[in-house]
Amino acid sequence: MKTVRNPQAAAWPADARGQALALLFAVLEDRTPLDAALRKTPGLDALSVRDRAFARLLAMTVLRRLPQLDRLIDAPMAKPLPAKQIRVRNVLRLGAAQLVFLDTPPHAAVNGAVELARASGMDGMAGLINAVLRKIAAGDHTAQRRMESPGENTPGWLWRSWCAAYGDATAAAIAAAHLGEPPLDLTVMTAAEADALAAELAAHRLPTGSLRRSNDGAVNRLTSYERGVWWVQDAAATLPARLLGDVAGKNVIDLCAAPGGKTAQLAAAGARLTAVDISPARLDTVTENLLRLRLTANIIAADATVWRPSEPADCVLLDAPCTATGTLRRHPDIAWLKAPRDVDATVAMQDRLLAAALDMLKPGGVLVYAVCSLQPEEGPLRIDVLLESGAAAVRVPIDAGELPGLGELTPPAITPDGDLRTLPCHFAEQGGMDGFYAARLRKI
Repeated sequence: MKTVRNPQAAAWPADARGQALALLFAVLEDRTPLDAALRKTPGLDALSVRDRAFARLLAMTVLRRLPQLDRLIDAPMAKPLPAKQIRVRNVLRLGAAQLVFLDTPPHAAVNGAVELARASGMDGMAGLINAVLRKIAAGDHTAQRRMESPGENTPGWLWRSWCAAYGDATAAAIAAAHLGEPPLDLTVMTAAEADALAAELAAHRLPTGSLRRSNDGAVNRLTSYERGVWWVQDAAATLPARLLGDVAGKNVIDLCAAPGGKTAQLAAAGARLTAVDISPARLDTVTENLLRLRLTANIIAADATVWRPSEPADCVLLDAPCTATGTLRRHPDIAWLKAPRDVDATVAMQDRLLAAALDMLKPGGVLVYAVCSLQPEEGPLRIDVLLESGAAAVRVPIDAGELPGLGELTPPAITPDGDLRTLPCHFAEQGGMDGFYAARLRKI
């Protein structure tokens, strides 16, 4: 293991534990989203597929259980670890996560953490790390896995908001859904291929129509990937596009289109599609996906608040930027990177995008507004503000029959106002789904 005397340097220990430590540094110290860190941490690419997956799992487990791990770490200490020792704490978190939640043999977890500390320039703390982890290793792991409260691993501001919006029991179910590794959901090009692809990919069909399989390797190594007959998309993320109805031959605009799952849905459904996103780099991903799927769309890099089409559209799908608190199953870093001020910042942008989207529609045209957020401020409150402002639009309630598989969910996936609200605890026994809100409007 390569020794690094300056942990802030780009070179971290080259094994899986070292790269997991690099990911925690990126997220918790450098405030980098985990997806970006996974792309930008150079040592990850040098790892085997198995070790890369282990590094990711280590980092994800720590981020999902951060407060609980800190409680377990702090308990054996005679005095608190100074706040400046964040990297020592991260080594301890990685070791404790292996011992308590990943069933790593104690000698491997403890010795691995000590070696990691020494190789990362923390020689003087190796004894402390060894002592703390040995005490954790000797404890009752069944008791250690228990949380002190249902919201222990959720930031307080999020927990309070979910309790207020959904009730304590549902908030607890949401928080519980965030603790496990989510499965991989795939959208198939045509429903006729679904059963054959499910057998080929060792997947099963969800009631919503998505194929679900274990998330156990690189997507591009799955059979049929190159054939371009499916794409990755959480089951909940498939629902907003369906609310536009039959779009074949219609002039449809997909706003904030990247990474492109909904773009693929609409193109596959036969829409005359324009996909707009402010980020040219993210649109490159959309273009690559469409090429693999042999689908077409007019791709435009532009600010959707100021861009306008040459002619009014029949339909607009606005999947607006948001805090993405509905995606913590897949992105646990969001819990520690977002704050209430981020909600305030996004709602202003969402209001501008909603006004712009309505302006792009012809009279009678349909707008679907969606966010992958659990925060009411970013969902139903935005629609309330829009309609109360006198905007030329009316709500078109969603019927549960439009979205097969959602009618029996608890809590209901269709709100009293006729909007869509999926929760991470929906389909819990099958692995959950992302939290999405969507509302359908008609321009008048």
